[in-house]
Amino acid sequence: MKKRIAIFASGSGSNAQKIMEYFKKSNDAEVAIVLTNNPDAYVLQRADNFEIPSHIFDKKEFRDTDDVVQLLKNLQIDLIVLAGFLWLVPENLLKAFPNKIINIHPSLLPKYGGKGMYGDKVHLAVLANKELESGITIHFVNEHFDDGEVIHQSRFKIEAGDDLEMIKFKGQQLEHLHFPKVIEGLIKKMKTI
Repeated sequence: MKKRIAIFASGSGSNAQKIMEYFKKSNDAEVAIVLTNNPDAYVLQRADNFEIPSHIFDKKEFRDTDDVVQLLKNLQIDLIVLAGFLWLVPENLLKAFPNKIINIHPSLLPKYGGKGMYGDKVHLAVLANKELESGITIHFVNEHFDDGEVIHQSRFKIEAGDDLEMIKFKGQQLEHLHFPKVIEGLIKKMKTI
């Protein structure tokens, strides 16, 4: 039986799209649902393009009820993937899916992580500190922002003259290349347990 993935995203959803593409023909796993806290998120259109159901929730539903947890349990979700999802995951969701929630972050954690560090803010901090390299981190999610156990890191060199757009591009290339493969690796481990 295929393992079932839920993707949480808050924005455009380019990583979500790569994951949906990657698992479209997989025998091991499928994306069962896309969830967002943003009713205008382009990720909803991407999910629709793949005929994957979606669910929009607000802060109250996410933090103060078990509705989202129950929805994921009803769908028999095996792995939750945060792909550009900006809210802290509440305790009830962490407890319901222990070591089954992963996130991708656009820096080499622990550098440039934590509350408020996402997207361009991360890359601008990397530039401001004249770092010679940056990269991506895929990690398990816990009760703190960007703090869970690291699963995978990939890095790229920052060349003289690289600007915000170039650093974003280099990071996104790594995200699109590695995120689906890391998810697949986790799924295969689950299947052997």
